[in-house]
Amino acid sequence: MRLWSLHPRHLDARGLVALWREALLAQAVLAGKTRGYTKHPQLERFRQQQQPLHAIGAYLSEVYAEAARRGYKFDKSKILFPKARCARMPVTDGQLRHEWLHLKKKLMKRDKLKMKENARAKRSAHPAFAVKKGKKEKWEKS
Repeated sequence: MRLWSLHPRHLDARGLVALWREALLAQAVLAGKTRGYTKHPQLERFRQQQQPLHAIGAYLSEVYAEAARRGYKFDKSKILFPKARCARMPVTDGQLRHEWLHLKKKLMKRDKLKMKENARAKRSAHPAFAVKKGKKEKWEKS
């Protein structure tokens, strides 16, 4: 499971669809509707929020918005709290750098056009996150 800290606009089609599925799985875990992935380290940043389901709802809503912008037909009714408002979660600039390089490697293999588009773009965080100075997050495995 990868819940990107990068803005969904940086993902290729395959990555955006995978993010949608994985974030829905994360929502199910946080809602106690599945027994799998309960210990996944990326879920900790959502669990640390006062209302974890609202935090994942805000996250999913931005993924949905990017998909809609591209003309994809994701099912918004799957988001338990689609209009949730919550504090932005912290993410380090080191984590964003790490994810940017990880995404670049993926795009070199599967979508060179998106890679070129990202080369011209300014790296940005998913709107659910507030960027702070720091190294790669401790929970990051790759």
